Order: sequence, then structure tokens, then C-alpha cells
Amino acid sequence: MSVRKFVKEHYRHFNAGSLASASESLLRFLDSGGKIFLTLAGAMSTAELGRSIAPMIRAGHIAAISCTGANLEEDLFNLVAHDHYQKIDDWRSLSAQDEAELLANNMNRVTDTCIPEDKAFRKIESFLMDRWKRSSDIEQSKLPHQFFYDILLEDDLQYQAKPENSWLLAAAQTNLPLVVPGWEDSTLGNIFAARVMQGKIKQQTVIGGIGYMTKLAEWYSQCNHRLAFLQLGGGIAGDFPICVVPMLNQDLERDTPLWSWFCQISESTPSFGGYSGAPPNEKITWGKLSVETEKFVIESDATIVAPLMFCYILDI
Repeated sequence: MSVRKFVKEHYRHFNAGSLASASESLLRFLDSGGKIFLTLAGAMSTAELGRSIAPMIRAGHIAAISCTGANLEEDLFNLVAHDHYQKIDDWRSLSAQDEAELLANNMNRVTDTCIPEDKAFRKIESFLMDRWKRSSDIEQSKLPHQFFYDILLEDDLQYQAKPENSWLLAAAQTNLPLVVPGWEDSTLGNIFAARVMQGKIKQQTVIGGIGYMTKLAEWYSQCNHRLAFLQLGGGIAGDFPICVVPMLNQDLERDTPLWSWFCQISESTPSFGGYSGAPPNEKITWGKLSVETEKFVIESDATIVAPLMFCYILDI
């Protein structure tokens, strides 16, 4: 039984029913010529969602991705240092002293997984620092992800994880448009800031968030596809790109189509002042969605739901 048949048979009500309805609606949207604008918050890369996102990229279903700086770098960390990761099955039982011992061993924990500093952070830093320095010396500026694309496509990286499971590698190979708002709030973003403070590279070597917004606005204005906004988690990865539509319409006074389809998969529930848990209808008042837009909310763990949805679309 394929995932699609399984979902249709067993997922009938509540959040399961929402998953089935959203998946079938998204399948119709894609079959009609639309594409997905995907957003990644949380630790989707360390959760290895690349296993289901990469096939969606290769199938041509994803038009662009917005992700946090952590998701950008952690897919690459996993690709080159997977064998050195430490899995902790009883992570809920860890004491403060246990956590301190992990730190002393240069292991940084993300829920049940510890990322090795020397094999991941410092290894990739060496590749990036070389490119940052070269760009800095010739006063060349690039968006953060462009440096990642360069090392994936041009440098001799030794992979430990299967390359076909890397969403970032699939994105680089297709030159997929990426938006990485708040990249500075990431391990490598912090490292870049430290090297700027040391005088080793110029700050303008890496373009900041306004550069991403203007590039996104240009891309959205020229996009020939209807776009489905599929949001995994909340936060800046979703809040930043969805704003490009009201910016184009209200601030630039251009006649720009709204997002054509919307689904948020998140454990955040609606609350007063809670952007991440704001229901889709609230986005109507901000000029992001319309009354007619198909809207779905699946209140569940995106690391469980998203692979099911993607396998439903791919019918595997």
C-alpha cells in the first residue's frame, strides 16, 4: 500500500483528516500547474527531512524555499559529518550535568541528536572562510546561501550521508531560489560576525535580510506559476517571505496576485499575539491571503506530517 492509499484509508478525522484534505488539495494544485513555496523553521534539516524534500525538488514541485540559517547549515553539517553525530535515545532524562558533559565533548544537542563541533561546524567554516576571504578581498558581496551553493558545486567535499537525501544539494544542483532571513542567527552566521570583528573579512561580504527581501520581490513579480505557501513550523522562515505580497501591493503599489494556497503544519496553537499560531484568516487582514484562498492548518509535528504529505504527492 502506498502512502497515498494509506492516508486515504486511515486518515479520516481531526488532524489526520486535515492532513488528508490538505494533501489531496495540494495534489490538485500541483496537477493544475502550481508550485510550492516551502518554508522550514525549527530543526527540519537535523530531523533529516531532506529525505522527502529532495525528491520533491527533483520532481519540480518546489519553486523556492525560505529557511532559517540553522536549517541551511544543518543539512550541510549532516551531509559531511553524519557518521560522527551522537544519537541520544533517552534525551528527556538528561540532567544539567549531562548537558555540560556534552558541551565539554564539543557536542551540541538538538533534541535527540548531537552535532559534533569539530567535524561539522569547524569543517564547513574552513571551506566558507576561504570563500568569504576571497570575496572580501575583491569587495564582492553575495547572499549567504550562494556561498553554500558554491562549496557544494565546486569544492571537494566528502559526504558521509547519502547525497540524494540532502535537500540543500538538490537545491544547489537546480539553482533553486532560497531565502534565508535572519541568517546571522545561526552558528555560521555567528562565526562570520566573529571574523568580521577580528578584521579578517569585511561585513559587506555577506548580504543581509533586506537583500533577500528585494530579491524575493523581484522573483515573485516574475514568477509564472501560481504559488502554494506551505509552512513547516512558524517563526521568521514563514513570517518573512509571506510579507512580500503586501509589500508589493501596498508599499510599491503594484497589482500583485496573493498567495494562491496556504497550509501551516505546526504545533503552535492560536493565541493572543502569537504570530506563529495565527490562524490563516488573520492573514487576510494583512493582504497576504484572500477570502477564496484554500487554507489548511494541521496542528501536529511537522517532522511527522511533512514526509507523509510529500510521499502522498509523489505517490510512493
